[in-house]
Parts: sequence; structure tokens; C-alpha cells
Amino acid sequence: MSINPSLKLNTGASIPILGLGTWKSDLHLAYDAVKAALGLGYRHIDCAWIYDNQKEVGTALKEFLQENHSARREDIFITSKVWNSFHRPEDVLKNLEMTLGELQTPYVDLLLMHWPVSYQAGGDSFPRDSAGDVIDGNVDFIETWRAMEQLPKEKVRAIGLSNFNKSQIERVLKEGKVVPAMLQVELHPLLLQEELVEFCREKGIQLTAYSPLGSPQRPAHLRSPDDPILMEHPIVHEIAKKHNRSPAQVLIRFHIERGVVVIPKSVKADRLKSNLESLDFKLSEEDLQQLKQLGEKKSYRFLKGLNNAKLKN
Repeated sequence: MSINPSLKLNTGASIPILGLGTWKSDLHLAYDAVKAALGLGYRHIDCAWIYDNQKEVGTALKEFLQENHSARREDIFITSKVWNSFHRPEDVLKNLEMTLGELQTPYVDLLLMHWPVSYQAGGDSFPRDSAGDVIDGNVDFIETWRAMEQLPKEKVRAIGLSNFNKSQIERVLKEGKVVPAMLQVELHPLLLQEELVEFCREKGIQLTAYSPLGSPQRPAHLRSPDDPILMEHPIVHEIAKKHNRSPAQVLIRFHIERGVVVIPKSVKADRLKSNLESLDFKLSEEDLQQLKQLGEKKSYRFLKGLNNAKLKN
């Protein structure tokens, strides 16, 4: 079994550097993927209420713990996220309780604010006006953060942010009381975000890379005909061939070498195993520089359609 190293959060807790992402994993596929991943040795599952598959994740987790008596809940790191329509301070705990119920666990190890934007509360997850635009909830994310700071410690071990930029994080640091333990953002060789990464490290905030493979399964409305295909880039293939590895393994290893938590998503057992084997080799400094040069020449955000208040489901 591959040894999955951990990084230390500013709370003192440890988070496995390689986890399983669950965005866009359909219901029964999410169950199968989590059950298979835990069996292979994954001990970090990244979830969110809006993914609409936490019940399946929770069932897989519960069954794995029942069937494997040596496995303990405290050995498995679970992340979830507060959704945009629950940004009102009085709704934050409500959303957490919904998540805990779905995951069938008394606590989450890390709770992130999913986006720095709020939606109208009390109705749809994506409330829309007559023009089809998402209805703003008019809640400052600082209010939401302060509510997260007050969540019961027995239910949330650490709190953090997702999809925040540097200036937004600076506001949280200035106006909040708790330094975020984690920032989750899109990161890969075509989107290095070096300034943001360095800023977070200076502040003691760990980073998680989502879409590390270039989000090949992102929905159609987030695609453009001229989008590059990261896993087909010649440099990625050249490095993969050099190490007798797959392009996906090279891209996952890139983040591990940077000391960034990485959460590739897969629902296939063979790919889950292959992704885990990214822990079993190293990239050279030359390899890392070649990969970094991809993003230094021109940055590319695959989920650029999500980077505003009018998110689509």
C-alpha cells in the first residue's frame, strides 16, 4: 500500500496530502468510488453539500468502518463546504447539521466556505430571477466567517475557505478572529497562482488543489472549443514517458512536490489505484521547472465560468 504523507494544519491536525474529490460523482458512483478508495487506502475525502452525493459518501464511510474493525473514524479526514444559500449567520449551523446528517458522522475535520458570494436563502440552491440570473443573498462573507468561527468544536475540527482571492483572504485575516486552516482553489501547471500560494504559506494557510488534471469531466457550459487539454500536453507526456508513469500521475505528483494537498476525482477503481501510486515516485527539479513553465507562459483557468456570483449548477 502506498504511504500517503500528511501536512500539518495550523490547528495541529494532519491532513493526508492526497485525497479523493467527489464533485460531479453521481449518486451510486460516489458510493462505489468512496468505498473503493477507502479500501485502497485513501484516508481523505473531499465533499460538499451542493455536490448532492453526501448521503452516498456517508453510507460508504459508515459501511467501511463497520466492515473494517481496525479502521477508525478519526483516521479518515473528511472535508465539506458551506453552500452559498446558507451564508446568513443563522443558516451556517443549519447547513453543517444537514451535512453531518448526510455523511452520518458526528463531525467533519474541515469545513470550508465554498464561495465568497451569497445566494438568496430559504429556497433553491441556485435561486434565479426572471432573467435567469442567480439572486444575490446580500450577505458579506465576513458575517458568514464569523458564524463559522462560532461553530461547535465537537462538530467542526477546522475551518477554511474555497475560491477566495488574496484580497478576500486579507479581509478575513483582518476582520475575523480565526486564521483559515485551508484554502481550496483551482491549481495545476497551467494555473500556478504563485503569489496566492506564497501568501497563504506566509500566513500559515495550507492549500488544496482542485481540478489538478484540468477538469476533463467538467460540464458543457464550462467548456470552450479552444480549451487546452492538460493531460495531452506534450511536456506532460514527455515527463510521464520518462518516469514510465501516466500523465495523470505526473500532474498529481506535481502538487505533492509543491507541498499542496491534491484531490483528483475518479469513480473507477483502476484509476483510483493509479492516482494513489502517484505517491510512489518523484519528479526531478528539471521536471518541475518544465511543468511550471507551462503556466508561466500563459495561465489558464478551466473553471473560469465559476469565478463569479452567477454560478451555474
